[in-house]
Amino acid sequence: MTTVITRSQDTACPIAAMAPADLDAAIASARAAVGLPVGSRVVAAMSGGVDSTVVAALLHKAGYDVVGVTLQLYDHGAALKKKGACCAGQDIHDARLAADTLGIPHYVLDYESRFREAVIDQFADSYLEGRTPVPCIRCNQTVKFRDLLDVARDLGAEAMATGHYVRRSVIDGRVQMRKAIDPSRDQSYFLFATTRDQLDYLRFPLADLEKPQVRGVAAELGLRIAAKPDSQDICFVPSGDYRTLIDRLRPQGREAGEIVHMDGRVLGTHAGITDYTIGQRRGLNVAVGDPLFVVRLEPETRRVIVGPREALLTGALTLEETNWLGDEADFAAAAATGRPVLARVRSTRPPLPARLFRDGDAIGVSFDAGEEGVSPGQACALYDPDDPERLLGGGFIASTRALA
Repeated sequence: MTTVITRSQDTACPIAAMAPADLDAAIASARAAVGLPVGSRVVAAMSGGVDSTVVAALLHKAGYDVVGVTLQLYDHGAALKKKGACCAGQDIHDARLAADTLGIPHYVLDYESRFREAVIDQFADSYLEGRTPVPCIRCNQTVKFRDLLDVARDLGAEAMATGHYVRRSVIDGRVQMRKAIDPSRDQSYFLFATTRDQLDYLRFPLADLEKPQVRGVAAELGLRIAAKPDSQDICFVPSGDYRTLIDRLRPQGREAGEIVHMDGRVLGTHAGITDYTIGQRRGLNVAVGDPLFVVRLEPETRRVIVGPREALLTGALTLEETNWLGDEADFAAAAATGRPVLARVRSTRPPLPARLFRDGDAIGVSFDAGEEGVSPGQACALYDPDDPERLLGGGFIASTRALA
């Protein structure tokens, strides 16, 4: 696999003046987050959005030797038509202009093939298997926090900084991942798969800032992306219609099947199992009087199983591809003791009280009072109930059990 690397010109441009108190506070916060001597080389992952651009700018102003790196992840021609995409066409252009404005070296790496294999293909396969994927987690887990970290080390950097809203803290000599100060922007759920070694190397300078403050810093610094819209939906689906992408990549998902009530009644037919996800209510085109929801998908028989809302309650789940950042020796030891945790199965839902347990060779999570609409393929991030800001780790959901 060949990686094409291009480098923008190192043309320096003056940075607009801003209120000293605001800029000084933002720079001090960024310097504290990096925790390295001024002059240290830091790679800034620049997606072309306001967050990562402000990170690069603050680190540059703080006196670090900043190198910007941008990944081209998918067809940027199509992405030019969609505002709020990332890692393609206009975003690469914006990242390059920002680097030129700051006067820092900037590299663009062609990772389309890696992204296709690690994220897009896995995304399509998951729907074909009746699972609900979280592509942002796969992207962080693979091309960003694995491949890009290798590039940063090859460039001689002592750390890599990103625009994620999450906190990295060192407590009693151990590195921890914690929620950002702004709960509405916290991205710890999407970073549960970050390993200890990766966390040792990563830095998150926006942990103490809220998004309006970040935009204010960008405006004060004269960065043209200050008012740029945030990324929306799935970055590699310019139309916003992910089913069209799945149909193109996995046309076998368009095989018809039955819509079956959980009591065994056949209620109708569907045009493809990839049209459905657990918890879905709209678009079923069947009716029995009471509202119906998708409660299970059976890809091997192409059946969509529906039932009442209470059937969506999950009592327990098992995990795969687990990652543990806690103090315990390993995840298995925590499960063997039935360790209490706070479990979060979607970024839009709060963590709920639960306990770890062993399920044969697997590790499971048992909810104290159940959770609604949990689907295999989703992520389950785990937090410390004694310190709810602290991310312990998590895993991808392999299977679920209904609430008894």
